[in-house]
Amino acid sequence: MVYSRPGGPPVAVLPPAQLENPTWVPVVQTLPGWARILLPSRPNRSTGWIHTGAGGVRTARSTHRVQVDLAARRLRLSDAGRRTGSWAVAVGTDRTPTPAGRTFLLASVSPEHPTYSPLFLALGAHSGALRTFAGGPATIALHGWPDRAVFGREVSYGCVRVPAAALRALSRLPLGTLVTITR
Repeated sequence: MVYSRPGGPPVAVLPPAQLENPTWVPVVQTLPGWARILLPSRPNRSTGWIHTGAGGVRTARSTHRVQVDLAARRLRLSDAGRRTGSWAVAVGTDRTPTPAGRTFLLASVSPEHPTYSPLFLALGAHSGALRTFAGGPATIALHGWPDRAVFGREVSYGCVRVPAAALRALSRLPLGTLVTITR
């Protein structure tokens, strides 16, 4: 269960799996027996509290961070504060912007019949301009793109299109890794 505050009323259920992947979410605050977590729901950057005192909650630490700078149209990857990669990327247009803020790697999805990307790394964020996209809830993702001419431009529906080398590096990160998107 997810609670509005420690000891408060339940407001949601956090499922054990998201998009056929185990659910891992970042902890943004702790109190004895409680953890405030980022939620993969609307509105973006929503948080809730989970009870950790009764056991049953697994924890892990990740030293990896992903930063997307929308103005520079650049994705930077770091591990323990040391930069491990930097790539020009494509981001959302003015009409369908990539949402800024703190989010996380929610799931890794390999389409059965890949078209433009062999892998989609769904984030715990959704488009602010679109309610649905491609039959889903307009979840923002990091994914590949076959035409390198898009990198460094504002051309997507809100997702971050990344070069193949970036997608390979990102695919090795643990789910729940923090992603910060800045303007």
